[in-house]
Amino acid sequence: MTEHLHDEQVLGKAYDGRLMRRLLRYIRPYRGSALLAFVYILAGSGLSVLPPWLTKVAIDTYIRKADLAGLTNIAILYVLALAGTFVFSYAQNWVLNLMGQKIMVDLRMEIFKRLQELDVSFFDKNPVGRLMTRVTTDVDALNELFTSGVISVFGDIFTLAGIVIILFLLNYKLACAIFSVIPLLFLVSFLFKIKVRESYRRVRTAIARINAFLQENITGMSAAQSFSQENRQYGKFTRINRAHLDANLQSIFYYALFYPLLELVGALSIALVIWYGGLKVFAGTLSMGALVAFVQYSDRFFRPISDLSEKYTILQAAMASSERIFKLLDTQPSIVSPERPKATAVTEGSIEFRNVTFAYNPGETVLHDVSFVVRPGEKVAVVGATGAGKTTIISLLSRFYDVQQGEILVDGVNVKDYELQGLRQSIGVVLQEVFLFSGSIADNVRLRNSRIDDAMLEKAAETVHAAEFVRLLPRRYQSEIGERGSSLSVGQKQLLAFARALAYDPKILVLDEATSSIDTETEILIRDALEKLLAGRTSIIIAHRLSTIQNADRIIVLHHGRIREIGHHQELLRQKGLYWRLYQLQYKDQLVPSISG
Repeated sequence: MTEHLHDEQVLGKAYDGRLMRRLLRYIRPYRGSALLAFVYILAGSGLSVLPPWLTKVAIDTYIRKADLAGLTNIAILYVLALAGTFVFSYAQNWVLNLMGQKIMVDLRMEIFKRLQELDVSFFDKNPVGRLMTRVTTDVDALNELFTSGVISVFGDIFTLAGIVIILFLLNYKLACAIFSVIPLLFLVSFLFKIKVRESYRRVRTAIARINAFLQENITGMSAAQSFSQENRQYGKFTRINRAHLDANLQSIFYYALFYPLLELVGALSIALVIWYGGLKVFAGTLSMGALVAFVQYSDRFFRPISDLSEKYTILQAAMASSERIFKLLDTQPSIVSPERPKATAVTEGSIEFRNVTFAYNPGETVLHDVSFVVRPGEKVAVVGATGAGKTTIISLLSRFYDVQQGEILVDGVNVKDYELQGLRQSIGVVLQEVFLFSGSIADNVRLRNSRIDDAMLEKAAETVHAAEFVRLLPRRYQSEIGERGSSLSVGQKQLLAFARALAYDPKILVLDEATSSIDTETEILIRDALEKLLAGRTSIIIAHRLSTIQNADRIIVLHHGRIREIGHHQELLRQKGLYWRLYQLQYKDQLVPSISG
């Protein structure tokens, strides 16, 4: 997998009204909490601008007159204002974070639901690491927007507005002196936004690459160790991790530069206030209390601006993440149930491929004009060299992909006219590489199907001889098997897959190389189980081991996506065609012509 597949898309606009309106919809179920947080923010902002004003009153009214009682009252009001600010700030943060967590749950559930609905072809083209980033890192970025941005930004705006109003009420000329440094502040902020935007894009790209690389290599760790690739993979991860470090260091550099510059601009404004305000005090046009209040308000004036700059970064991250998340959510599955299905489940189990042509990618046809019929209860085997199109037939039958030409009929109904879930539940598939979920053996056989009780579970396991190794486990069917069944052997996993298929009792059974990974002793054990499993079911058996299909009713021989031979075992051997050659390759120690010719 090439590295560019893991890159994130280039960021769009720092603010997109369309995306923001869509994001705000997630607040609607919690609009009561949002309104309550807004009230807390408004109250907290109002109280936060009171202390400097109380300082002015204390100096000009009570300290000058040595009025201890009045000064005490002001001190009490000062403490109450600080306490009120703390209480409202705490309440605001609690409500917003609670709301943000609930929105995160909703959003992750919506993304996961969409991932479950998307076609298999979507996952062929999108790395797992990138999709994991959508559900984790991107949702976290939106959580920050809801908890620290979209509503709490009003607190900074209200605080700024209150300070500006009070400054002009105190002395408009001195207020203008403070605001004279604002153009410099805007210049610093503008340059910061440009630089941090690019560094943020690099960080996001690096995170996506790390997630994709880790997923791919942890999954393939056994292959890496088998071929002694640890040092090579470590070197690759070092480069990817270093790129992430460099991007973060660049971002840290800009933040480390920006905030001291912001402090410098703030200090410059305070110096102007002290100098110009001092002249006003000398002239008797400004009280000492007002000057002290001006100095305190000047210091507080730049805090919300600093917070707004930080919220700009949060907004930018949220816009980038929301664009990627909504792109995923807007991806519609092309394979869906029809509005009015002609059938909801398979009843008989007949299968017909009628002139089917299919390609995963344009111009790379996998199946060419394939036609065959499988009668109800018939056992049909499909054989051929690797890449002949055997597994593709199963994917098309289960409607993981749709054919480009021709049609596939089950019980005389086109698979496109079936209710999708009903069709797939009627087809039991046992793959060569069995996927087991973390959990117990019982969970993996039932797959949370409440209709399969303990008796059905144990009967299925007994039939396929899985019960023999389950009895040796400490908790038997409740034994945990680890991630992807790590505590089980390949053969034991296959036996559980057979038990699962039997417990679900499908009308159509597909064995896709289902015994190719099983040792000879285990294969002998399950031959009897297979006969019981296949009895009364339409079955399609794909196998490299010809010994497993000699008793099939018919055998279809595929070559380069075309059907070359159809017949039973002895008939095909007498023809001495492709099937005969495959048989010779497996069972005769002799040189035979290549089947590619």
